[in-house]
Amino acid sequence: MDKSQYKNVFVFCEQREGKLQNVALELLGKAHDLAKDLDQQVYAMLLGHNVKNLAQDLIAHGADKVLVCDDEALATYTTEPYTQAIYQIICDEKPSIVLIGATTIGRDLGPRLSARVTTGLTADCTKLEIAEDKELWSTRPAFGGNLMATIVCPDHRPQMSTVRPGVMKAMEADANRKGEIIDYTINFDREKFRVKVLETVKSTDNMVDISEAKILVSGGRGVGTKEGFEMLGELASLLKGEVSASRACVDAGIIGHERQVGQTGKTVRPDLYLACGISGAIQHLAGMEESELIIAINKDKFAPIMSVADLGIVGDAKKIIPILTEKLKAIVK
Repeated sequence: MDKSQYKNVFVFCEQREGKLQNVALELLGKAHDLAKDLDQQVYAMLLGHNVKNLAQDLIAHGADKVLVCDDEALATYTTEPYTQAIYQIICDEKPSIVLIGATTIGRDLGPRLSARVTTGLTADCTKLEIAEDKELWSTRPAFGGNLMATIVCPDHRPQMSTVRPGVMKAMEADANRKGEIIDYTINFDREKFRVKVLETVKSTDNMVDISEAKILVSGGRGVGTKEGFEMLGELASLLKGEVSASRACVDAGIIGHERQVGQTGKTVRPDLYLACGISGAIQHLAGMEESELIIAINKDKFAPIMSVADLGIVGDAKKIIPILTEKLKAIVK
């Protein structure tokens, strides 16, 4: 393979119902850094129907060129149309790197696409960097988060990685940034479309995406009961934040998996992360250590969570949280 033919960093910019997902902007920010190290450009791949209006926002967040694939077949995500579209782009444009968000869509699309292109895919990356030899180094937790594995793809192109939402940092939007918007026509083989979405039924549950929250009040074994999490919920409500949890509480059935922080949950980067009764296993720290401000409440002053906390409070979270809540109520009033 002549790797010199493959250039530029391409990002699959996921949108749902005409709204860009945050992970798309996060990946553009990282792609901008990678492309700068390679002296190349950032291409955003925008797929959907009637979504061209989103292209300028992608340019503002770091894209140099936006390839807009607009077709009714792409209105709602299904595997085959999206795979065909990006496969054609890769064959035509020969990117050096392709980045995809590790969302439910990205986890389906990434493996199918890499198999069709016949290249490697590093999944659930937490770090991306360009090595001295200009290869992409993709780092991800392995063996339950007990070590970090750095993976390279030296013999095939493009180099592909999926990246967990909340791990990378989006660029500040620059409305004056210039870029090129290109209408890209896909030659679909519609006979291979096996799936058709007839209806989308949204859950009536009050689902929350904790990766979007600015403030998280998180509970662990030290909180440990539904009553304890009701206490956290009251505090979170006062702070206008959300409740999250460690894996132990999710496994115990106290709280839903959608609120789990950590390697097997979600990676978060809130302005404030209040860790209550969480010891700080490496798998949990991997999901929250990039928070702007971390406050930990734990009986054990030597707990691992204390090593990453900006402020550590040694004590029983079940006793401290009610006091903190009452103090905040007085301030709010």
